Amino acid sequence: MIIAVDGPAASGKGTIAKALARHYNLPHLDTGLLYRAVALTVRRLELDAEKEADAVAACGFDELTLADPALRTDEIGQLASVVSAHPLVRAALLQRQKRFAHQDGGAVLDGRDIGTVIAPDATAKLFVKATPQVRAQRRHAELRSHGSSVSFDRVLADIRARDARDSGRSAAPLVQAADAVTLDTSFLSIEASVQKAIAIVEDARRLSR
Repeated sequence: MIIAVDGPAASGKGTIAKALARHYNLPHLDTGLLYRAVALTVRRLELDAEKEADAVAACGFDELTLADPALRTDEIGQLASVVSAHPLVRAALLQRQKRFAHQDGGAVLDGRDIGTVIAPDATAKLFVKATPQVRAQRRHAELRSHGSSVSFDRVLADIRARDARDSGRSAAPLVQAADAVTLDTSFLSIEASVQKAIAIVEDARRLSR
């Protein structure tokens, strides 16, 4: 069973994907971490994230980088959105994601192109969304909890800029798969969102039998 969870930044897709992985006892991959690892490597090697060749050179990052707390910073999140727009970067990371998705027993993956590019054959596809204001509130609270003094207006502007980049890029843009089920978490608790997600997966499983 492959479960694809797509959606924009701070929509709740990561939390939902982890909960689904626990519920179904499946391995989970946050594919955004791969692009964050490229972004972090670009920064540490003092390369230019805007240059495709520089970003591709950073794709050979050490696996240990995926556990680096620096990946979760807002700065690296912004850089990840830049490097992920390069077609050659996406191509370099494509097979790693496909192998994870199609391992024996299945998997849960969350990102922006799981249901459209990485696993178009997924058993269940969810597209998790929320309003930009709600997503900015969540991200702002998260950043403040980590000691950041960034303003809400700055976070909201960054969210909108990332949406525009992710949706407008030529390589695997953020779009909802035609057969994905929308889950709007704007006014749902985490528990309610997870229960709705499980119900969506169960419906998909019944239809695939």
